[in-house]
Amino acid sequence: MDLFNVLALMGGLAMFLFGMDVMGKALEKQAGNRLQAILSKLTDNPLKGFFLGLVVTAIIQSSSATTVMVVGFVNSGLMQLHQTVGIIMGSNVGTTVTSWILSLSGLQGDSFWVKLMKPSSFAPFLAFVGIVLYMFVKSEKKKGIGTILLGFAILMSGMETMSSAVKPLADVPQFTALFTMFQNPLLGVLAGALLTAIIQSSSASVGILQALAITGSITFGSAIPIIMGQNIGTCVTALISSIGANKNAKRAAMVHLYFNVIGVTIFLVAFYGLNGLIHFSFVDQTVTAAGIAVVHSVFNITATAVLLPFNRQLEKLAVLTIPDGKKPETVQLLDERLLATPAVAVERARALTDRMADAARTGLLQAMSLTHYWDKNLSDRISAGEEEIDRYEDVLGTYLVKLSSRSLTIADSHASSVLLHTIGDFERIGDHAMNLRKTAIEIHEKGLQFSESAVAELDVLEAAIQEIVQRTVEAFIHENLEDAEKIEPLEQVVDELVREMKARHIARLQNGECTMELGFILSDLLNNYERVADHCSNIAVALIEVAHDSFDTHEYLGKMKAEESEDFKKRIQKYRDRYVFPPMTESEEIK
Repeated sequence: MDLFNVLALMGGLAMFLFGMDVMGKALEKQAGNRLQAILSKLTDNPLKGFFLGLVVTAIIQSSSATTVMVVGFVNSGLMQLHQTVGIIMGSNVGTTVTSWILSLSGLQGDSFWVKLMKPSSFAPFLAFVGIVLYMFVKSEKKKGIGTILLGFAILMSGMETMSSAVKPLADVPQFTALFTMFQNPLLGVLAGALLTAIIQSSSASVGILQALAITGSITFGSAIPIIMGQNIGTCVTALISSIGANKNAKRAAMVHLYFNVIGVTIFLVAFYGLNGLIHFSFVDQTVTAAGIAVVHSVFNITATAVLLPFNRQLEKLAVLTIPDGKKPETVQLLDERLLATPAVAVERARALTDRMADAARTGLLQAMSLTHYWDKNLSDRISAGEEEIDRYEDVLGTYLVKLSSRSLTIADSHASSVLLHTIGDFERIGDHAMNLRKTAIEIHEKGLQFSESAVAELDVLEAAIQEIVQRTVEAFIHENLEDAEKIEPLEQVVDELVREMKARHIARLQNGECTMELGFILSDLLNNYERVADHCSNIAVALIEVAHDSFDTHEYLGKMKAEESEDFKKRIQKYRDRYVFPPMTESEEIK
């Protein structure tokens, strides 16, 4: 093997790893909402969890990515530790799909169909189709498919290059001696674990072993311990990702490690025990790429079949390894580990924003009630709710900015944009709830009371505010654009009600039926209600505009008011008819 073979091997390895990375990320991105839908079907049934993990890993072609997501879910409180065991086992079986695909490089034969199945035949064609889709098609989905094809073609070309580069090693006695040494199970396991830990991908390390198998120097006896070590080495990624996570997340990573360590131990003891008794004939036979795929699959399926019934014991072992501390741990609202899977990260940010929206709605409705009936406990709950809303905004703002730098689909980019544009408005609604609480404290401490006319008018205005807040939050949570379009007409009616109340208040003030002190209190209430309606309008516009791939609040509102459609006018009139102040008495009329 000369210098040029070494350079070819290095280039082939680079292409192989790069192609695997490109293909995996593209598959993950294309999976998008489907991946989130699969992961959302959490279950306490370990068998269903196994199939869940298998499907996810088969889709994204990476058991490491699946286990890192699991660690992130546990750290965020979205998944319980016992739910992870089956998923982790399923991910180990799911990752064997890659080795079967890579085994195509070892096909031998001169028939048309065998030649067609060889990577050297189909990889160039896939690369051509992929580059056409990537460069000349505008559809994001088709571009994504093109990226997958390109990644796969590069991966298989790298595999072919590596296989060709290592062929001369068949004539190197030292290379054969090296793999003879790996027939020692401990050395083989250590070598496989180290290689996989370095490149952090069992699929990639298995692929490298399959490429080396082309030399004909690797036997089943030397390959089996290496494959066992590769399954242990892949645990490094999850262990690294659990650094800084809470105890349950660390335990999930330990479950992954224990499953593979115990599985390897049982498999090797059983294999070498039986081999000592009946002497398997295939042990000294040369292993092929397909043979490596068989060993990889048999181990993971066998380990799962043996250990799945003991899923609770694996969980207890992880708890014993990482015991509970004296202080309870806080759950992380959004885990940065999930940023590696943008579709999932967007969904988690969306779920937290829904909680923020609901908290803002609850706080405002409570504060409105407090201005009429004082309740110290309710006042404290409003204050605590506002602190929670502020925390949501801080966490979400930081997370969404980081998320925006990732490669997002158009749908995920739109969703992220809506969240960035709306969290500030929900936070401001929470602030207005605190302003109303402050006003309620003043009313309570000073024993102030509005006139019957003012109370009746406030009842009408507050009913309109309750409706606009309810409609806005529901439209946001359910992403209902039809309901969002009903917000702006109601906001205009709220503005009209506020202006009329101010005029009526001036009339009462002139007639001596109201005091300046109550006037200031009423003005505070009206200003807060008007601002709340404005924020509801902003949220609705964000939903509508981002859905149409644009965002300019002032332009949208200006255009809508300038081009008031018949439907818009009907909605305004409907709200005007619904929210009507009682008629003014003769003494209240403006002079």
